[in-house]
Amino acid sequence: MAFSFPFSSCALRSLQLEIEEQERWEIRRKLSRMTLKSLLHSHQPVDKPQQQPPRLCTDPLFQVALFTGDLETLQGLLSAEGSANLLVPTRSHDLRWSSQQTGIWSLTYEEEFTCPLYVTASRGYSECLQLLLKKGADVDFAPGGESALHGACENGHNECVRLLLRYGANPNIQSQDGFFPLHHCKTEESYLCAKLLLQYGAHVSSQSEDENLTPLHVAACHGLLGHVDLYLRYGAAVEKQDAQGNTPLGVACSHPQTTDQLDSYYNVCQRLVDSGANIHTRDNDQQSPLHLACKSANPLTVELLLKQGAEVNAMSYSGNTAMQNILQVTSYKLQNQPELIVRALLNHGAIRVWPGALRKVLRYCCSSPRTVEVLLNTYSKLRGTEDWAEDVPEEVQQKSPLFFQSVFLISRSPRSLQHLCRCALRSYLEGRLPDTLPNLPLPPPLLQFVQLAFEGILY
Repeated sequence: MAFSFPFSSCALRSLQLEIEEQERWEIRRKLSRMTLKSLLHSHQPVDKPQQQPPRLCTDPLFQVALFTGDLETLQGLLSAEGSANLLVPTRSHDLRWSSQQTGIWSLTYEEEFTCPLYVTASRGYSECLQLLLKKGADVDFAPGGESALHGACENGHNECVRLLLRYGANPNIQSQDGFFPLHHCKTEESYLCAKLLLQYGAHVSSQSEDENLTPLHVAACHGLLGHVDLYLRYGAAVEKQDAQGNTPLGVACSHPQTTDQLDSYYNVCQRLVDSGANIHTRDNDQQSPLHLACKSANPLTVELLLKQGAEVNAMSYSGNTAMQNILQVTSYKLQNQPELIVRALLNHGAIRVWPGALRKVLRYCCSSPRTVEVLLNTYSKLRGTEDWAEDVPEEVQQKSPLFFQSVFLISRSPRSLQHLCRCALRSYLEGRLPDTLPNLPLPPPLLQFVQLAFEGILY
């Protein structure tokens, strides 16, 4: 929705002058920052001949040729000296108040500046990019805050990255926001970009300015196993923490994951653990990777961490255990099979839900009958279950009528002898169940029963 309102002529003129002064200040600020960074990061000597200051591009034909990759048109327009280093105005994603000739102020998109090199590199126009480089384009010119190398890496244009590096682009140049080109390798297509950067001397463990993210953090966050493996082979620090205290393992565990992404993030976590990642390192909120993996509801990762000895009952600053984290997300993570996580936690010694809270758990987790089943099967007796029917919506009961009927009637008669034996054995082996149970001479179906196999009914 657009908002607009009129101003008096005096106020209008005053605001217009303020905007013009602000725009001039922004241009000076960006150019001064660009000059400073070029002095800090350039491979060329500082006393090289001073170049002419960049001019603003006002030719619409030139802009159209740039943004469409029209090589033939660009060849005819790049004859003038310095035309390869023009400032190209673009529209940002941020809105600001601006005035119209009618005296009406409205919200419009803020104008930013880029350069021909960034436009062609970020769009993958390698032939146009090579032409600009041959015409003397400054390879590290970044009037918009990011160099052409940042743009090429972000969009996974390998050939453009190769060209820029061959022409002397600094692989460790920092953007205005404090990120390095390696931080912009966020997709599978950018794998070769990352490899080229490292071959040309990019620092594999450089941290961003504010968030303290390393390239390994970024790769782990996006579930990019190839990138993670590449960085580790180049000696990436596996235990560096970001501003929130997360290691790359913590980032991989905490990132939201859809069902088709579970394997990718599990493989990333497996690779990090194999490389020495500490599964006990906690973030600023005292959350371990296990806490975070339960929040994202990845059963494979939870199993991995538990087998590595994760503390199943450790609490975060908020007082939550891993079990509380998975129960809180069960109702909207059904596709990730949260019941597998609940079962794994219980089999590795997680403290059971307090009996007085079971009705509340039923209310919030009834959409996952298997989760309710595995929780209730850790008790030898349950009381007052007839009233629980009030907490389960009718449509949920209709989806699993046999199971919920068995739940609501379970307090009327003792649990089966088989179930009572299971509870006694689990109680005796509490804390030792995963290590001891496989060594017992029990048939596989019985072993699965003791480990809370899903049956779809309580008895």
